[in-house]
Amino acid sequence: MIRRRALSATVVSIAAAALVAGCSAEDGPPADASAAANGPVTDLRVEVVRTLPHDPDAFTQGLEISGDEIFEGTGLVGESWVEARDLDTGTPRVRVDLPAPLFGEGITVDEDSLWQLTWRNGIAIERDRDTLVERRQIPIEGEGWGICRSGDRLVTSDGSDTLTFRDRDTFDPVDTVRVTDHTGGVDRLNELECTDDGAVYANIWTEDTIVRIDPGTGAVTARIDAGQLRASLDIDAGERPADVLNGIAAVPGTDRFLVTGKYWPSMFEVRFVP
Repeated sequence: MIRRRALSATVVSIAAAALVAGCSAEDGPPADASAAANGPVTDLRVEVVRTLPHDPDAFTQGLEISGDEIFEGTGLVGESWVEARDLDTGTPRVRVDLPAPLFGEGITVDEDSLWQLTWRNGIAIERDRDTLVERRQIPIEGEGWGICRSGDRLVTSDGSDTLTFRDRDTFDPVDTVRVTDHTGGVDRLNELECTDDGAVYANIWTEDTIVRIDPGTGAVTARIDAGQLRASLDIDAGERPADVLNGIAAVPGTDRFLVTGKYWPSMFEVRFVP
């Protein structure tokens, strides 16, 4: 703050202020400039349409609907698997286990392929969509968390506040965007779902929260409170108590989503509403 004193000090004060301003301009914008530029975030909640059964022993890492099937991938060393099952009946069609020491993470369907990430094993696995037989392994740097397909690119998360865009054929990273809201970076981005309107939805690890992201800018445009879902669970339905929210799949042609969590005995068909 500049305090006015005697008239003789006015010129000196103005000069000093100008010098400080000039130095600040050269230093560049503040670190949270991108966050400050974000618009308001819409607060939403979940409206339950129906409740479906879910394997209470599944450590869910990825969930996606493709055609008349739902695909799910799970984690933990020695317990990771990926499965395709009938969307209406829940009847499994095919399931493949991951051998130790692989720790399964997010999954996404891309035409006749299914991509599956691993956590700290340094590989992404491309599988045949129908048989789930492994086609190839691609080396990746860092951790694998969530993945979805958006247009001509794949989008991945690694638990940070950054989304990485990847070539669909080579899996090479081609671009990144930092995810922010009005407070700054939004990290712990976990399971992802890309929707037809171009948005990316992400579970926030350890929270009952889903965020909607504009992948072009990284801005969070909506925050969905899903806390009522966990509160409605029979947390002791399985051998292990229900854990964090994780798993989101858009229902094609609707405004609804399927959501679940790690060791949840239920999966919920929901809308995101004000």
